Amino acid sequence: MPNDYIPRPDGDFDAWMRNFVFGSVTFWGNEGFDPPALTELLLALPEWTTAYTAATAAQAAARAATVAKRQARTALERAARDLAQYSQTYPVITDPIRAMMGLSITDPSRTPAASPTSAPLLSITQPDRLTHTLRLADEHTPTRTARPPGIRGAEIWLALTPPGAPLPTDPAAFRFLTLSTRPRHRTSFLLAEQGLTAAYMLRWVNTRGEPGPWSGIATATVAA
Repeated sequence: MPNDYIPRPDGDFDAWMRNFVFGSVTFWGNEGFDPPALTELLLALPEWTTAYTAATAAQAAARAATVAKRQARTALERAARDLAQYSQTYPVITDPIRAMMGLSITDPSRTPAASPTSAPLLSITQPDRLTHTLRLADEHTPTRTARPPGIRGAEIWLALTPPGAPLPTDPAAFRFLTLSTRPRHRTSFLLAEQGLTAAYMLRWVNTRGEPGPWSGIATATVAA
């Protein structure tokens, strides 16, 4: 209803209603008369309070559960990708074992790709708290998101440092995050990592698994 004096948002509605009940009880008490509508109002208020409290608690629990699920998935996926990367380069691993583990298998019939000679170019946006969206391009074609020929994807490596601390420059100080085969990648962080500086280094990897030169370091704060 346009220009309705009763607010629509639940929080505002609850505050308005409590004030209205208090004022009504005071006024009609001074008048020495209890209208039937006042009796109905006093009966309806506890039911609303119980339902509103339960709904608010359920919404908070749902948000907490969603955050916990996202953090658990991030930790699990991080561990899986680290082990998968290590397993792929382990000397005695075979294609049947790769298939058993669900890992990618290189097709030997394909023409070998040339070694990468350029580096990825990275830009970072922060669409939401505890997340970064990475946009990947090649340094030779910065306005396009297409990968160079023969490139399977970009290795994304990450280092987290406290605010104001020197950024690492040695790739050995970075940990492998993922191999991105798409021009955009979303990185999620744990709640405990908020406020840290995320430093990224990338390099192209061709279809034979050969890496190219490292990119420059790109940084962004993990926003709370």
